[in-house]
Amino acid sequence: MQEFRLPDPGEGLVEADIVRWVVSEGDEVKVNDVLVEIETSKSIVELPSPWAGRIARLMVDEGTTVEVGTPIVLIDDGVGAGDEPAPAADSSAGVQPTVEPIFDEASGQVSVDAGGGSTATTDPSAEPAGDPESQSFLVGYGVKSSSLARRPRKSAGGIGKPIGPVSEQVQDAYQTDQPVSRPIDQATTTGPLTAEPTGEPLPRPGRTPRPASASRRALAKPPVRRLARDLGLDLDEVDGTGPDGTITADDVLAAAVVQRGAPAPSGVTSRVPLKGVRREMARTMAESFKVPTATVIMQADVTASMELVERLKARREFAGLRVSPLLIFAKAACLAIARNPDLNSTLDMAASEIVRNEDVNLGIAAATPRGLLVPNIKRANRMNLLELAEALHNMVQTAKSGRVPPEDMTKGTFTITNVGVFGVDGGTPILNLGESAIMCLGTIARRPWVVGKGAEEQIVIRSVCTLSLTFDHRLVDGELASKFLSDVAAILADPGLAMMF
Repeated sequence: MQEFRLPDPGEGLVEADIVRWVVSEGDEVKVNDVLVEIETSKSIVELPSPWAGRIARLMVDEGTTVEVGTPIVLIDDGVGAGDEPAPAADSSAGVQPTVEPIFDEASGQVSVDAGGGSTATTDPSAEPAGDPESQSFLVGYGVKSSSLARRPRKSAGGIGKPIGPVSEQVQDAYQTDQPVSRPIDQATTTGPLTAEPTGEPLPRPGRTPRPASASRRALAKPPVRRLARDLGLDLDEVDGTGPDGTITADDVLAAAVVQRGAPAPSGVTSRVPLKGVRREMARTMAESFKVPTATVIMQADVTASMELVERLKARREFAGLRVSPLLIFAKAACLAIARNPDLNSTLDMAASEIVRNEDVNLGIAAATPRGLLVPNIKRANRMNLLELAEALHNMVQTAKSGRVPPEDMTKGTFTITNVGVFGVDGGTPILNLGESAIMCLGTIARRPWVVGKGAEEQIVIRSVCTLSLTFDHRLVDGELASKFLSDVAAILADPGLAMMF
């Protein structure tokens, strides 16, 4: 038996959320088969199995936040015997093999190398047992000096889970080794009584008994599971009305009304735990707000850029790629940074230094169902227009899936956020922590615009966009910020000027 402990997938994090189990109890797995999807503060990561064998027990429910190093699944690899692995502090316990997760930058997935074999086995002689801190685990599996609380053993039908105070009291009564406090027949009883549950539980009034085959784990999404926990309900006792019997939030609320025998209160609200990407966003935005910032705003005639976008869409080289105005804006920003390099800097207060980055790691803010993600394109300033289009296309597809590789979320130097896609004219965004500036794009609208000079002035309808630049005023002053934004606007108004940059 092998305990698979939650690793740190190369991000230096201390905890993660269990999003979805890919396997079920009893499934056979091979080395590198995906076991589970976890959500960290930066991305969703698939964790592979370091052993081949059978899934003996899923030890953590979906939607649960667990610390790095916590056992999450028990795998029967055919080595040793017994239903449980020996505790780490037991002198007879083996040591988990040292296997290194391998991150694939192209796919954003993690795999493991168990040392050349298809399976990895324990080696009791590898290190002295007895000290959990000295044992070898998967990267990030380090055991804390404090003991980890073990989850309750599962019942015969599925994964054990807390189901509210009353059920916990009943479970405690079943497991007690103290005498039952009631009169007993001393003539027939020679030792303490231990209450033991027998037979199947009786159905609640008005409910039909579940068949034995229905004892498998209830189907429900993590938010629904959290709602059930908040209401103290056992999902195994809730009838699902969703596809394939999936339990919905309405099913849980209806079950709560039936159980309590009272109508649901009006104006019911739900509480959603702040975790994963949303919690990280809350933390970093709060830290960023401490930075003294200022914003400059201007309107730009982007008619010529819109015409360029249409020409690019018709070209064979861009076939199959997502070509949008954002491509031209991104290229214009990279060119303008080359003329105003301090916009691509970081302030090192500890060393009293300005760190000027030679390459532009261009972050693109993306709104996803999991929250705001800001993946970045490394060395975007060295890409031609086609290469940048390919990078942006791949970034959008990856962000939509929520599986942005962790390294794409770090080391950004300059960010673009596009609120124009929501029909908003403009805004003053908050800096990404550690960056000196962020540019905001408003919606592109057809508006009256004065062209020509002197007697040739006339009002025509042009495509106009509001640009804004929020910057760290410790690094960047108003003059530099204004020059940068003017350069961007000039390129957007006449892309041919890019030849001069």
